[in-house]
Amino acid sequence: MKLKTGQHIFLVGIGGSGLSAIARVLLGQGYKVSGSDRSLNSLTAALERDGATIYEGHDAAHINGADVLIITSAVKNDHVEVVAARAVGIPVYKRQDIMADLMEGKTVIAVAGTKGKTTTTSMIVHILQGCGQDPSYIVGGIMGNTGTNAGVGNSKFFVVEADEYDNMFLGLKPDIAIITNIEWDHPDFFKTADDMVESFRKFVGLLSADGILVTCADDRLAVKLADERLGAGLKTRTYGINQPGPYDLYLLARRRRTYFWSYWADFVQVLGAETRFEFNMPEDITFDITIPLPGDHNIQNTLAALIACEAAAHLRVEDMAVAVSSFKPTARRFDVRADVNGIAIVDDYAHNPMSIKAVLEAAKQRYPEREVWAVWQPHTYSRTQALFTSFVKAFADADHVLITDIYAAREALIEGVSSGAVVAAMQHPDVRLTPTFADAVAVLSDNVKAPAVIIIMSAGDAPDIGVQYLKLLQGST
Repeated sequence: MKLKTGQHIFLVGIGGSGLSAIARVLLGQGYKVSGSDRSLNSLTAALERDGATIYEGHDAAHINGADVLIITSAVKNDHVEVVAARAVGIPVYKRQDIMADLMEGKTVIAVAGTKGKTTTTSMIVHILQGCGQDPSYIVGGIMGNTGTNAGVGNSKFFVVEADEYDNMFLGLKPDIAIITNIEWDHPDFFKTADDMVESFRKFVGLLSADGILVTCADDRLAVKLADERLGAGLKTRTYGINQPGPYDLYLLARRRRTYFWSYWADFVQVLGAETRFEFNMPEDITFDITIPLPGDHNIQNTLAALIACEAAAHLRVEDMAVAVSSFKPTARRFDVRADVNGIAIVDDYAHNPMSIKAVLEAAKQRYPEREVWAVWQPHTYSRTQALFTSFVKAFADADHVLITDIYAAREALIEGVSSGAVVAAMQHPDVRLTPTFADAVAVLSDNVKAPAVIIIMSAGDAPDIGVQYLKLLQGST
């Protein structure tokens, strides 16, 4: 055990989505919590209201009295608070070093994947809560139903978003592990696609012999890891849209059903803001499910959540169906900011090619009669460089595309990597470089005509484009 109840834990970068969630769990478990960040936000304000001590900026004096330091992946060894801690013998840990301590004695449901993990994790939490359970949880975004990104519950369940970056998820001990999909991302950490797959393979290897792997059968790499686990005669579930294809049927034939069950969605209907489908379970059992979200990816997320909850808590599908029907989107996951006179503004966290394609497909399903305006803020130079070709091809479902300057985050500029280069390479009938937020707002103001939907895709600060455009839109009504 690296942590002991009652200790004073200091978190460097406490305003980020990852550490703020850990801080909230620590508070709920009885630790004294303090932390610093270069700028404060709504997450730090909420933590301060609930008893944490928050510092704006970084200073060696901030760590006085701390027993343990927890840092983000972005914090370097020469950080002033890290240097001060080590000078007086205070241990310094990354997220993955302490996750197992937070979940000690719990049944852990861990959700991994390149896209969909935040929504899937949130759905599992919401279904468990709606069915009378009280899980602890850590989510990579603000849940629409709870208004926070973490909580400490009284039940035996701990639901966690298993972040692959910096191998955070390798610090977990999951009883149920979900892999929504695998596509190369975070090239600043995973130098090749094979490196990333190998980390996911190690994550699967953390499951106990009695643990259950749940993977999306519509994803080639996720299925590959499922097959490897099945080969060892270990419990595996797969899910997908429409009846299992030949590959799934092949697995069914060669593996005992004790180890392998397949679930799928069929008869999909998109009815305005709702999506309905038939949930097909083993033994020819079916249930009708309605979710207040568009997109095939959200059907897949729902399947994963239902399977995990049924496997972990043996919940009745009828009760889970009622619970999931009241699910509210997590912040910045197809999050409709406003719909004014036939122009909808939607915020989404999409920042890799797979997510961009899924979100634009969802926009077409949700708003079939509207033009789709995609506003994308590329996130990090390394990602833009490594996934350049895939980004160029990701916007086919958008009628219009605006691309801002790259959000650098933790990185320095890479020579020759720019948003302008992406725009120049795209074979799209209407793609424009709008370097600043003001440029993007001006183009939207001058050109968007109802009916339309504007999807602002960003893991950075570009949602401000929607804020500014909405002010203009409301002012013109």
